Amino acid sequence: MKLDTPPVRLGARHVSRHFTVRSSGRFSRTARSVRAVDDVTLDLVSGRVTAVVGESGSGKSVLAKMLARIVTPTSGELLLGDQVIAPRAKRTLEYAAQVQLVLQDPFSSLNPVHPIHHCLSRPLRIHGTPRERVDEMARGALERVALNPPERFLDRYPHELSGGQLQRVSIARALCVRPGVLLADEPISMLDVSVRLGILNLLRGLCDSEDLAVMYITHDIASARYLADDTIVMYAGQIVERSLGTALVDEPTHPYTQLLVASVPDPTATGTKFTASGEHSNTVTPDVGCRFAPRCRYAMEVCRRESPPEVEVAPGHSSRCWLHEPQRVGAKDQESLTLRRKGAPLAT
Repeated sequence: MKLDTPPVRLGARHVSRHFTVRSSGRFSRTARSVRAVDDVTLDLVSGRVTAVVGESGSGKSVLAKMLARIVTPTSGELLLGDQVIAPRAKRTLEYAAQVQLVLQDPFSSLNPVHPIHHCLSRPLRIHGTPRERVDEMARGALERVALNPPERFLDRYPHELSGGQLQRVSIARALCVRPGVLLADEPISMLDVSVRLGILNLLRGLCDSEDLAVMYITHDIASARYLADDTIVMYAGQIVERSLGTALVDEPTHPYTQLLVASVPDPTATGTKFTASGEHSNTVTPDVGCRFAPRCRYAMEVCRRESPPEVEVAPGHSSRCWLHEPQRVGAKDQESLTLRRKGAPLAT
């Protein structure tokens, strides 16, 4: 008997976004291309949370805005169910109803001059909800995010709520139109530590109970392990490692992922942690070689010449690193390859 696989609610195929940055001096004008997102392919699956992890500037938020169609891709295409969406196609109300974005800062994402009832009823009216059902659905949205009783919150203003309550209102506003995809852009980074777990549990519960496809963007790989079903690591606009389940966090195979895991505080750990050196990510330079090479302790000559392919290191687990292609490593780089294997086991 063949088990049914969950449907892909939203997919991206080789999407990129390049920005042109112009600088003018007294005697010259130059233009540079910033590769904010470069050739990213992913699927957001019904009933699963996909975590996108990376440091600031890695392209996570730009990717989310492209999926929400707030930012237009330079190339590639989106798939909403079976519908193929061209890069330059205009964002429609139907698409917005299916794909909703929750922003990082709840204090600035809600209009401070209107009560919570207005913040919830406005998207309902825009999407054609009958007037007689607006109040009922607004109350229902608050109940879905555990703000009970809803009458206690509808007439209050954003400044009268705590950060955790405001983020729940932001999620409730996104859920008002019954989307199939929820894009959460660092939804806990602006909140007190004491309320972060509640928001993560809320997202997990909504994903399970309403069969949502959730993308959780974060720079905290520990919270990604707690919440996510699938994990993607981005660096300088590219996906460098991805896996199903917690394999990526438990057994990281890319040097950058190892750096992220090593950055998580562990009071019981002993010995020297993995470290990086050199510059931070640079998306302005031409796409030559591995973008992590300037910071990687295992960088080889081939890393600076060619961009590494994405290699499957285990079932459902892939990594973009030349160290997973030993047959293509030159003789001069064999010492670095040996160092890498001694420093941390390499999945092959």
